[in-house]
Amino acid sequence: MQSARIYPQKKVDMYNRLIELSQKYKVIAMIKMEKVRATQLMQVRKKFRNEMKIMMIKNNVAKKALANVKVKGMDKLMEALEEQRALMFTDTDPFKLYLALDKSKIYLPAKGGDVATDEIIVSAGNTGIPPGPVLTEFKEAKVPTKIDSGSIWISEDTVVAKPGAVISHKLASLLGKLGIKPIKAGMSIYMALQEGVLYRDQDLRIDVEEITQDLLASFNAALSLAVNASYATKESIEHLLRKVFGNAKSLSINSGYTTSETIKETLYSAESKALALYEKAKKSGYA
Repeated sequence: MQSARIYPQKKVDMYNRLIELSQKYKVIAMIKMEKVRATQLMQVRKKFRNEMKIMMIKNNVAKKALANVKVKGMDKLMEALEEQRALMFTDTDPFKLYLALDKSKIYLPAKGGDVATDEIIVSAGNTGIPPGPVLTEFKEAKVPTKIDSGSIWISEDTVVAKPGAVISHKLASLLGKLGIKPIKAGMSIYMALQEGVLYRDQDLRIDVEEITQDLLASFNAALSLAVNASYATKESIEHLLRKVFGNAKSLSINSGYTTSETIKETLYSAESKALALYEKAKKSGYA
């Protein structure tokens, strides 16, 4: 008879802990670790220690544990558990979590073979580097240069790598000489499961500035429509009252009906009309 396999206590504890966290929190997120430094991971854990738990665990252990968690969508999450990922457990909304992790990222110097995370631009201006063999590196990177006052100047802003492009050793060396750190490093959500709803990274990637501008434009358009249609709301009532007051004041002045608010403007208007009439009479020979 084959004896039962005995697992190390540490692995058993991690297995049980994973099940416990999966049942306790509303959101289970799969995290990509992009050149994450230990200090970054410590900072994130410290900053969000009351809001999330992060576990680094082997995929086979994670799959066995998650298979025992009866949550809608868990099978899809397990299917994506192929590369080594970190698992995060939290009650924080995945969209807020994505933004929080994105803000915690830092930029590192490039190494040969790195993949550009963003468009890499070499800005125009004085590099402070004296002319010499390095000019060949600029030429190979197709960066236009000129020599002025004993140093190399970049003639115009130049894109040297697009997102997803592999950075060569020579380009990495040039970027290092220019003090450019183009590689974004940190944690990002690869996939998140929230109460049965599965989100992928592209679902969570939003441009806050763009959305803010769109909402502002929509609000202003709605406010303008409400004011023009005389539709009173909490936001439009002040504008409507100002509009009504302005119209009433204009009517009072033009009709010569004096009130405490319009007496000065009515007298100025009457005086202006009287002077205009006097000038007209004067030209006609009546004055």
